[in-house]
Amino acid sequence: MPADRARMFRMNRYQTALFDLPRSEYWHDPDGVDAICDIAYLPDGGTDRTAGQCRGHLLDIYLPHEATVRGGHTTPVYVDIHGGGFTYGYKELNRNFNTHLAARGFAVVSLNYRPAPQTDLKGQLADVQAALRWLRTHLDEYPVNPDAVFVTGDSAGGALALLTLAIENDEDAACAFGIAQPSGLRFSGGTLVCGVYSLASAATASRDGMSGIGYDPSKRLMLEQLLGGEFFAGLDAADPTYLTAEGIVSAVDLPPLFILTSSDDFLEADSLALATALSRKGSDFELSDRKTGRHETLGHVYPVGMTWLDESQQALDAIARFSFARC
Repeated sequence: MPADRARMFRMNRYQTALFDLPRSEYWHDPDGVDAICDIAYLPDGGTDRTAGQCRGHLLDIYLPHEATVRGGHTTPVYVDIHGGGFTYGYKELNRNFNTHLAARGFAVVSLNYRPAPQTDLKGQLADVQAALRWLRTHLDEYPVNPDAVFVTGDSAGGALALLTLAIENDEDAACAFGIAQPSGLRFSGGTLVCGVYSLASAATASRDGMSGIGYDPSKRLMLEQLLGGEFFAGLDAADPTYLTAEGIVSAVDLPPLFILTSSDDFLEADSLALATALSRKGSDFELSDRKTGRHETLGHVYPVGMTWLDESQQALDAIARFSFARC
C-alpha cells in the first residue's frame, strides 16, 4: 500500500476514534440484558494476532434475560452490522445500541467484519455471509424465533445490510457480488440507519441512466479517495444495478424496511432516494426523517452513537414497533 494511503487510513481511524471517545462516557447497558461475547463465526476468529487469529471474524450475542429464563423460541432476532466508512469500527462500538434494542425484546447478533484495507467490498460481504451461515446453523441453541430475523446497519453498515438483503433475495445479486450460496436466512425485514447507498461508479451510473435518480457520484469518489479504487474491484456485474438505491429496489423484492435519517445527517439524501424508490414500487417501508431545529444537532447515526438522547430512545421505540408488527 502506498505510504500516503496508509497515512490516510491511520488518520481517518484516529480522528473517528477521537470523536467516539467522549460519547462512550455516556453509554450504559440497560438492566436485564445478557451478553455472550467474542464468538468465532469462522475457524480463524479470535483476538490473538500472533496465532493468526482474525478479530474480524467474531460476533457478540445480546439476549433479554427474560428470554433466557423463559426459554422457548419466540424472541425475534436482529443482526447488526456496524458502520465506519468500511475502514473503521468494530462490534463493541455498537454495543450500547444493541443492548438498548435487546432491552426492547430482541436478541441481537452484532458482528465484526474485516475492514479495508484488509479486504474489499466483496470480502466484507463474504464475511457477513459467513456470520449469517454460522447463525443459521446455531439459531436453535438460543431462545429465538428463526422465522423472525431482521438485519440492521448504520452508515457503511447500512450499505452492507441493504446489499445483504439483495444477495439473500436475488440470485443475480448474489452472483454479482461473488456469493455462490447465500446463507438462506429468511429476513422478515430490516432497519437501515443513515446508510450510504450511492456506490455506483459515475461512468456506469451515467451510462445506464441512473445518475439522475437520487444518485450522488461524490460518495463513490470520496470513498475511492480514502479506500482506493481497488476496494470496488470485481464489481462490474453489480455496477450500477446493485450499487444504487434505485437499482436495488427495481431489481430485488426487498422485505419491509425501516429507514432512519435526519435533516442533520450528511447522508440524508441517500435515505430519501431509497425511500422514494420503495414508494414508487409500492413496497412496505417506513421513513423516519427527523427534522432538527436551528439550534439543535443530531448528526450522523444518532440512535447508535448517542442512545441517551430522547430522540434516540424514540427512534429505538419506533424500530421496535415496526419490527414487532412484521414478525
